[in-house]
Amino acid sequence: MEAAATRILRRLREAGHEAFFAGGCVRDRLLGREAHDIDIATGARPEDVQRMFARTVAVGAQFGVVVVLEDGWEFQVATFRADGVYVDGRRPESVVFTTPEGDARRRDFTINGLFYDPLDHRVLDFVGGQADLRAGVVRCIGDADARFSEDKLRVLRGVRFAATLGFEVESGTWSALCRGVGGIGAVSAERIRDELVKIFRHPSRVRGFDLLDASGLLAKLLPEVEAMKGCEQPPEFHPEGDVFVHTRLMLSLLPEEVSVPLVFSVLLHDIGKPPVGFRDEAGRIRFNGHEGVSGEMTEAIFERLRFSNAETDATVAAVRNHMAFKDVKNMRVATLKRFLSRPTIDDELELHRVDCLGSHGLLDNYEFLLQRREEFSREPLIPPPLVTGRDLLALGWSAGPLFKKALDAVQVRQLEGALTSREEALDWVARSRDMLEDL
Repeated sequence: MEAAATRILRRLREAGHEAFFAGGCVRDRLLGREAHDIDIATGARPEDVQRMFARTVAVGAQFGVVVVLEDGWEFQVATFRADGVYVDGRRPESVVFTTPEGDARRRDFTINGLFYDPLDHRVLDFVGGQADLRAGVVRCIGDADARFSEDKLRVLRGVRFAATLGFEVESGTWSALCRGVGGIGAVSAERIRDELVKIFRHPSRVRGFDLLDASGLLAKLLPEVEAMKGCEQPPEFHPEGDVFVHTRLMLSLLPEEVSVPLVFSVLLHDIGKPPVGFRDEAGRIRFNGHEGVSGEMTEAIFERLRFSNAETDATVAAVRNHMAFKDVKNMRVATLKRFLSRPTIDDELELHRVDCLGSHGLLDNYEFLLQRREEFSREPLIPPPLVTGRDLLALGWSAGPLFKKALDAVQVRQLEGALTSREEALDWVARSRDMLEDL
């Protein structure tokens, strides 16, 4: 990737234009981290860039941004610019093409305002970004209130950078960030979702959670999580504390790499407890049916934040099913095999593990399931059916509700080992029709 980006930059230079790597890729290089993309800032105008390169996409030419396609990579090539007035909390109304220093000063944080010259191996720093990188500080460029007002998403980006880089937010920047939280509602759901995913999928997710909480962003973006504060739980099952404390502890127990459904099912699995919680006549705390309510609330949150259908379905399934693990030792073999064959089971097992470790600490059901899955692994959990609908038609049955009863009953007996061949299954069906009709 860097070789292709350097070729683009060299060609711009040979045509007489200033050009540098810019922004996050420079920050990551100086921190010794791998960059996931490389942006190029240049004195060339958009029309110059489009003339010079064969494959381009004018994604934001009015703002000076052109995508150049090189060796299968996409690179944003942006003309040095100064921004005009921001009218929508996202983009400037107009831009003026300017110098490298002018371009640096319109960016968000000093650590993102750096340029790098890969040909001469030098850093251009007009905003003190290198010093803040060394000090581990997230600091706005110029007036912090103005920076957060220009693009309302920057408050969330500031939290993300502090969490994922392990940096502190400079005091003036932090005060302005907290003041700017109220404007986050102007930001699109998709942009908010993408930032939250980056925060919670990162190994420093607990630090991100704490910063979201301390800034007021958590209450603004996920009030359902904020509502868990002070929601008491039975101390014999949850000695760690209230639902909010329990959830934070679970986040800390996750492995470094997590899927979206896993980390968000951990975050949201108990959001139904505050609305349903009560004390019974004996004074015991109850949360009857909270998993179903949590599932409904999770689905609403994922729709609100525009998650994909696949991510929504997997996360909601994990949330809805998380209480089923307490009954696994009493399940019939067929039920247990179906339970373990569900496509979301790996994430659900991990959710159950950290749910236990974040409360009573007992992992007997988790270990039981691992043992049973190992035992079942010698053959397919759900093998091909012994009997099909065509077999029933051949026996003279008419299509209808009895079909499903018969096929389900055969599968249960097949999974439990009572029926092991097609002949046995057909014989059992023929003998059991009256019994099935009475079910």
